[in-house]
Amino acid sequence: MKNKIIIVTGDPNSINSELIFKCWRKINSSLKKKIYLIGSYDLILKQFKKLNYPIKISKVKNLDANVKGKNLKIIDINLKFKNPFKVSRKVSSKYVLNSLHLAHKLAISSNNGIINCAISKLLLGNKNIGVTEFLAKKCNIRNKSEVMLINNKKLSVSPITTHISLKDVSSKINRKIISNKIKTIQVWFKKKFNKKPKLAILGLNPHNAELKNKSEERKIIIPTVNHLRKLGINIKGPLVADTVFVNDYKNFDVIIGMYHDQVLGPFKTMFKFDAINITLGLKYLRVSPDHGTASNIIGKNKGNYISLLRCIHFLNKNKK
Repeated sequence: MKNKIIIVTGDPNSINSELIFKCWRKINSSLKKKIYLIGSYDLILKQFKKLNYPIKISKVKNLDANVKGKNLKIIDINLKFKNPFKVSRKVSSKYVLNSLHLAHKLAISSNNGIINCAISKLLLGNKNIGVTEFLAKKCNIRNKSEVMLINNKKLSVSPITTHISLKDVSSKINRKIISNKIKTIQVWFKKKFNKKPKLAILGLNPHNAELKNKSEERKIIIPTVNHLRKLGINIKGPLVADTVFVNDYKNFDVIIGMYHDQVLGPFKTMFKFDAINITLGLKYLRVSPDHGTASNIIGKNKGNYISLLRCIHFLNKNKK
């Protein structure tokens, strides 16, 4: 069961099936043999038919299954769907959760990585968590050391807090959480690229609140940076968030922000869809396309498949 690529088909109300089809046309036959979808055979078949995609799907029971020819293999989440692109939130949630539970189980037992196609966070049962936090909980990660790393070959960014409201950010950052996440990044870069990454960390406040005594920069971020430097980690900061992406980003491998949009907003402006979302610190490697469900363009053939294709090639080259 080794050297397989598990792809969770994700949110049914999305362009995921379009992107899967477009990637399938781009990859070679040896890579196709490694790919196993987790999803509803009934749903994907109906979506491909609705979109007029000439692709054959074979239902299989596990990752050991071999299929003759070039059929796309799917491990079936046995749910039926009437309208393949207008699925209720209740049914969508059940579908997505069942798919993620099975993918997690298979990843643990087979030592393979997971790609999950786009999923609305509303389907996960808690508005404050995404797939990153969901899988961290499944893996019993209790010290907040899991990391969301958005990766492009030129730069990576990582937010300390992920899917929470801005008003809660200040209360959710502390020295231990920041330190644990940065150590996870350090270990991963050493293992994957055999290098000590050049890290930058941003302040929370505009202009770092001019480093006032009671600012988060003075109380939390600067002491954490000093501690990490003593451990031999190459980190600079806190840098000012409103200028770092103008030119200074070229000096770093990873820019670490305090909240989601602080780093993902400018990063996506720079690299568009040419990036992948990697979760570090799990018991397996998990990646996902760096975009949402794009339900507004279903059936319009406008979906950009490049991020999903990057995910497939990344997992093909990397293990945990």
